[in-house]
Amino acid sequence: MGFLLVTARWASAQVTAEIVTDEDQFLRNEPLPVKVRIANLSGQILRLGQEPDWLTFTVENREGHVVARLAEPSVTGEFTLQSAFTAAKRVDLNPCFDLTRPGRYEITAAIKIPQWDQTITTKPKVITISMGAKVWDKVVGVPYTGEPPETRKYALIQTSYKERLRLYVRVTNESESIVYNVVQLGPAVSFSNPEKQLDKLSNLHVLFRDGAQTFNYSVVKPNGQLLVRQTYAYLRDSRPVLRGDKDGFIEVTAGQRLISKSDLPPATPVSTNEVRAANP
Repeated sequence: MGFLLVTARWASAQVTAEIVTDEDQFLRNEPLPVKVRIANLSGQILRLGQEPDWLTFTVENREGHVVARLAEPSVTGEFTLQSAFTAAKRVDLNPCFDLTRPGRYEITAAIKIPQWDQTITTKPKVITISMGAKVWDKVVGVPYTGEPPETRKYALIQTSYKERLRLYVRVTNESESIVYNVVQLGPAVSFSNPEKQLDKLSNLHVLFRDGAQTFNYSVVKPNGQLLVRQTYAYLRDSRPVLRGDKDGFIEVTAGQRLISKSDLPPATPVSTNEVRAANP
């Protein structure tokens, strides 16, 4: 018995794991990507990922109750971890647990090490799920889906995180019983009044101020995919605005395009202040 206790303590000291997230607050139904970082200082090569349950997660709410599991995270994929190296496994937990109630949650991961018959458990990672405030919504038809066409509801959701506003687009069916995606557009200033326009393909175009002189321009498709993300700024006294053309496309006019590493699609230098963002 004493030997087993010593072995367990040795394993937990030589192999450690932690859960890492880019943020601590998430909007309800937003993707919840977590990264389990495993550090091996055992002096041995670890072989992990052979079994579907080698990495498991537990989520508890603020009352200490275990949250209902909706699906098992996909974690299979065998790999070896050399001593003195660190590996990370990334998993989206949003579709795996019922996180629809706003509040505080604790996420714990357990890693099985078959060759030692041991399990390493992480410290709980605390996150918060928020509802946000809906500032606008619109029901649209989806082109080329039959007669009558399918419908989608776009909603702009605003939250406050670390004393700064953030803007999201949520795409659902008309009754909001099915959520296709929640897309974080980015931070917004408190006096920003987002411009919203729909093009002929029912893509949603949003232009809003995210800094004293800069604007975020994003385009979201009816399936919830973020199609375009660009940054604009004032050009002398001219600010960027959204304008529709005779063909049903939406353009950013006036202002000045700023090339950024976060651009989607990846940016290339342009010689014009106008960008056609619809995807025919």
